[in-house]
Amino acid sequence: DDLTRLIETANAPIFGIDTLGKVTADDLTRLIETANAPIFGIDTLGKVTEWNAKASSLLGYSKEEAIGHILVQRFITEEFKASVDEVLASALVGKETANFELPMFTKFGERREILLNATTRRGPNDEVTGVIGVGQDITQIREITKEQERVADDLSRLIESANAPIFGVDLSGMVTEWNLKAAGISGFTKQETMGRNLVQNFIQPDYRKSVSAVLNDALAGKETDNFEFVLKSKHGDAFTVLLNAT
Repeated sequence: DDLTRLIETANAPIFGIDTLGKVTADDLTRLIETANAPIFGIDTLGKVTEWNAKASSLLGYSKEEAIGHILVQRFITEEFKASVDEVLASALVGKETANFELPMFTKFGERREILLNATTRRGPNDEVTGVIGVGQDITQIREITKEQERVADDLSRLIESANAPIFGVDLSGMVTEWNLKAAGISGFTKQETMGRNLVQNFIQPDYRKSVSAVLNDALAGKETDNFEFVLKSKHGDAFTVLLNAT
């Protein structure tokens, strides 16, 4: 049953052929030890009972250094001890948790981001004997995500502070970006423009057809440089704008 639950809830694809039609304790031991994912087990007191090769290579602690230590106290940072304790305590009463994200620090102080599935471990009489935790190292994924967020923030600041009017529209032509320069020239604040149709509300009637064509081309991947049109201000003034639609 432990092996079946471990396979079913693992954060990685697992398949196998069982010529005997049954699972054994040796199967579980081999699967845990050779899995290409960090796997640890604890008993009902929270002490480490399993610590596979991948956990050792990822965190730098050998099995001998881990076995018998209380997992949360020894390997979890202070700010996450309460939440990890809660997840493990839930698993110890049969409430399993999938895709719980937590940081763990290696023996050498490096932070690793782990996505964890906590599975209840049971004995021959279905009594709870501990928890098996199957992890996935998502450190690199999180680093990529943070870099993408940083680039997006940089782009947002660039758009907002640029010394040229910049606006954006969605697939329906509704305003999604309206920077400070656009607000200064037009007299319309960002709050007044967001979610409104750009062409119908902010382009002079004589230019609506041509501006719509340029925007539709851009939405189809055909960009336009140096297109001249007239933007009307909140107070009725007209401003000639040279547009690059990307």
